[in-house]
Amino acid sequence: MNKVLLIIQREYFTRVRKKSFIIMIFVVPALILAMGGAITLIAKNSNDLTDQQIVKVVDESGQFAGKFHNEKNLTFETSRLSLDDEKKGELKKDGNMSALYIPAAFSKKDAVQIFSKKRAGITLTEKIERQMNEISVNNGLLKNHIDTALLRSLKTYISLNAVEITETGDNKSDLGANIGVGIACSILIYISLFVYGAQVMRGVIEEKTSRIVEVIISSVKPFQLMLGKIIGVGMVGLTQFGAWIILSIVATKIAGHSLSSSPHGIMSSLAVLQTIPFGKVLMCFIFYFLCGYLLYSALFAAVGSAVDSETETQQFMFPITLPLLFTYILSVSILFRAPDSPLAVWLSIIPFTSPVAMMLRMPFGVPDWQLALSMVLLVITFIFASYVAARIYRVGILMYGKKASYKELVKWFFYKE
Repeated sequence: MNKVLLIIQREYFTRVRKKSFIIMIFVVPALILAMGGAITLIAKNSNDLTDQQIVKVVDESGQFAGKFHNEKNLTFETSRLSLDDEKKGELKKDGNMSALYIPAAFSKKDAVQIFSKKRAGITLTEKIERQMNEISVNNGLLKNHIDTALLRSLKTYISLNAVEITETGDNKSDLGANIGVGIACSILIYISLFVYGAQVMRGVIEEKTSRIVEVIISSVKPFQLMLGKIIGVGMVGLTQFGAWIILSIVATKIAGHSLSSSPHGIMSSLAVLQTIPFGKVLMCFIFYFLCGYLLYSALFAAVGSAVDSETETQQFMFPITLPLLFTYILSVSILFRAPDSPLAVWLSIIPFTSPVAMMLRMPFGVPDWQLALSMVLLVITFIFASYVAARIYRVGILMYGKKASYKELVKWFFYKE
């Protein structure tokens, strides 16, 4: 046990004392805050990013010309020319000019077309589609002698507020905030498992290629060396996360205090974040980071011991990282829309995918039995994976100049002590 503690201490302090580690502690939160501010600023001024667009409307139906309204960076002009004449004119020279062709049978699929020197962007086409649909509906209402002005005055805009019924009372929440926190946690887990697992693998490869491991193995058992390296790097990750969390909390408090006299919209956004159970989310984040890291880093250590250089790791890394990559892609594209769907539930229980999938589901509320089952299975799988990795590690760490294969790894696993 003392030898494992010495290895942990060596791995931990070797990395913590590096200047890059200290810089990353302060740089990452600052970059995240700066990126958030930049995204907010860009979103507010997104319309200014596009050039002025001029759309010439060639309307053969006679139902749309003159009814389009101009928007920021978008101007509609009714054309008196035919489509062919428009194509031969300024349309071929000006990249910011388009011709909107509306045939008499405009309701047929793909009948309406937009012509331009360069392909029209999705923002422009969406704006035109929205206005054409509004005009078409208004034309239908007028045809049936329905007052469109009166109809618009009767329209109301209703937004839903999700309220969860709990034993302690009603708990209000915000769907957008839940989605944001869930996706952020799953992305952070996904990145951290790769970053710190890769550090373990690189450390094993470096010690193996430099033959330092031969000296270390003379004093400790291979399993003790692997365990010490994994725990040491894991503690480095926890130190970084702890520093980032503290700095983020301080920054949030400062921002909340400085915005206390700001508009209601900003303060309500901060109030929304307080409805999320950050304590429970944080505890689960630490658990899934640690257990997920221990599971994958053990496999990464086994891969590092089986190769002589980082370029040889690809054949072994892809099958290991595929479940994580698969779950990450689903999480940021599909699962956040249905966090309680059977697919999301199963992915949050299966050990190789649960660190990412469960953290996505946590802000939405997860039944206790599902959370307990997921945690137990993850711990059991980590113990089994560590046993398998240790048996491969003890042989591979002293193998040189021989390209390993899956068949070779199976042989190493069954080698006697």
